Amino acid sequence: MALNLRIDPLGPERSTLYLEGRLDAMSFGEFDKEADKVLEQMANGSTLVLDLSALDYISSAGLRSIAKARKTMRARDGHTLLVNPQMQVRKVFDIVKAVPVKEIFENVRELDDYLDRIQRKVLDGGDEVE
Repeated sequence: MALNLRIDPLGPERSTLYLEGRLDAMSFGEFDKEADKVLEQMANGSTLVLDLSALDYISSAGLRSIAKARKTMRARDGHTLLVNPQMQVRKVFDIVKAVPVKEIFENVRELDDYLDRIQRKVLDGGDEVE
């Protein structure tokens, strides 16, 4: 199965990429190309969300692509957060420790709760991201 990508919404502060299928040596180039288009339009300090609910498989090439997107976002003082990973994909992240556990969320509700805590912390005078 190939990789299918959907972007919703595309915005300067927060954009979500929905990945479906396989992110591997055959599809990472397509992901990189589409992710680069999205990242170009995002503002400094923004958040890229990768929804992995329909991602069935990830290889080392896919891990590199996600690492590349994370690096780009960090360089812009932004964040890359992963939501809804299937258990086999989550296991890959756990094994290689490619993404800090605090940046992987079981579902969108958990992500929104995290983002709410971060915003409250900033409003209360703290500027550190937990």
